[in-house]
Amino acid sequence: MPDYLHRRFGGERLRLYMAVTGILLAILTALAGEMYAGAIIIQQAVGWDLYVSCVSLLFLTAIYTVFGGLTAVIYTDAVQSFIIIGSATILTILGFLEVGKYEEFKNMYMDAIPNTTLEGNTTCGIPTSEAWHLFRPADSSMPWPGVIFGINILSAYYFCTNQVIVQRCLAAKNITHAKAGSVLASYLKILPMFLMVWPGMIARILYTEEIACQEPEICEEQCGNAAGCSNLAYPILMMRIMPMGLRGLMMAAMLAAIMSSLTSIFNSTSSMLTIDIWARFRPKAGQIELMIVGKIVVLILVGFSILWLPVIEAFGQGQLFVYLQSIASYFNPPIIAAYLLAIFWERTTEPGTFWGLMVGLVVGMTRMALDFAFQAPPCGEPDDRPLALSTFHYLHFAIFLFGVALIAIVIFSLLTEPVPEKKLARLTWWRRNWEKEPEDTEEEETKEEVNKGFELEESKKEPNDESKDEKKSIPTADENQNVEETKNDVVDDEEEVDERSKVRRTVDFLCGFNQDKKKLTKEEMAELEKQMCSLDEDPFWARLVNINGVIAMTIGLFCWGFFG
Repeated sequence: MPDYLHRRFGGERLRLYMAVTGILLAILTALAGEMYAGAIIIQQAVGWDLYVSCVSLLFLTAIYTVFGGLTAVIYTDAVQSFIIIGSATILTILGFLEVGKYEEFKNMYMDAIPNTTLEGNTTCGIPTSEAWHLFRPADSSMPWPGVIFGINILSAYYFCTNQVIVQRCLAAKNITHAKAGSVLASYLKILPMFLMVWPGMIARILYTEEIACQEPEICEEQCGNAAGCSNLAYPILMMRIMPMGLRGLMMAAMLAAIMSSLTSIFNSTSSMLTIDIWARFRPKAGQIELMIVGKIVVLILVGFSILWLPVIEAFGQGQLFVYLQSIASYFNPPIIAAYLLAIFWERTTEPGTFWGLMVGLVVGMTRMALDFAFQAPPCGEPDDRPLALSTFHYLHFAIFLFGVALIAIVIFSLLTEPVPEKKLARLTWWRRNWEKEPEDTEEEETKEEVNKGFELEESKKEPNDESKDEKKSIPTADENQNVEETKNDVVDDEEEVDERSKVRRTVDFLCGFNQDKKKLTKEEMAELEKQMCSLDEDPFWARLVNINGVIAMTIGLFCWGFFG
């Protein structure tokens, strides 16, 4: 994704900013959130400490990645999806067998009140009728403007510009496959309402004192987190009502899914760091250096993510969803605004985009600092925070920040020189079908140096004897035979030299470096790039994918209307 902005506008600062922001978000949300979720599952299964569970998860992920590789990730992703969906469906059915039919389920949820609330003079922990509606008052904990517009802004960033997600689309064989995968994902996104939200509500009904605890002392005793225990609803329900064998299968599938996500995050983060940051400062770095640097830095990022776990536990009254959405609202809106304008408004310029992002960054970081400085009080206590925090919901702030960044980019772009049309070919929505390649927006010397760096080791091995060879006379038949024998000897020698030591082979294996990878010629690279950039589609499959897209949107709109 940073490379698109580089092609669209030129320069390096936008690319560098996006890479740094992507890595920062990986630490605060992706890595930390995935590790926290996986650690909770392990913690509930075997009773280990949170940090021991995290280290165990990372160790399993390392084995899973090193010995399985990307191929194992792709295949297990497909298999475990069916296992998780099937197991989650069974869990939902078992939950309803415990609480009864839908109407009984609704009545029992409204009565799921902890004893501390019933015995005390407080309304904390009492469910309200808002729980059954998506559209809630604007001053509620999940306001309707934020649900409609704020979450859509944050989701647009995650599904359309997040490097982890986009990499999966870029790995598709063609554009039809990429669109089909996105449509399939849209179908699957309808399921969490029934397979995650309802089981969580059933867990509150069955284990009210644990899931719905309100007093910090009681929550600390129940789950070790004084801020609340709602994060444990799904794992507790799974561990207590699922049959023994099926419980283990579902737990294994969920851990495999989390490890797969961690692997994808490791891969995308290391790619951004090595290609967009490290290669800028060391343009002649070879493949082995880039891989080693990427993996070392990922280990450092994982360390920071583990240190960040206590913040996740305490933030937003202990709700992981609130934490993830809050962090996203600080950083994501300006980024999606930049991409939208870059794609749909050709007047957008590089200075306008950069300074618009800077304005959004300042506003977002200010809100983040205030949120961490003034934590929301527990239920029942007065809210003494500034009005900008107590009355300005984080989803409303996401809308506000998106508007600020959008306006700033437009203003700064209008004050600067536009990008020439000849440099916009195939880089905006309106010119996506142009066959002509865009002209470079700047000299590509740096890029050439980086590309040369990948061939550095091979170039060192090749002797620079071209001038001497030109001066040699044409060899005779006997000399030709001697030359062929010499070449064969050289090949044999090279094969012997290629037999690396055990230590070197182990390092190459752990770093994922394949020395035997075939090197493509310029003609093969050009043909491959032409296929990857092609927007041609088979009319039948394109029409089928589009119809399914409309069906998925229709189902989604029906759910919004029915549960609104």
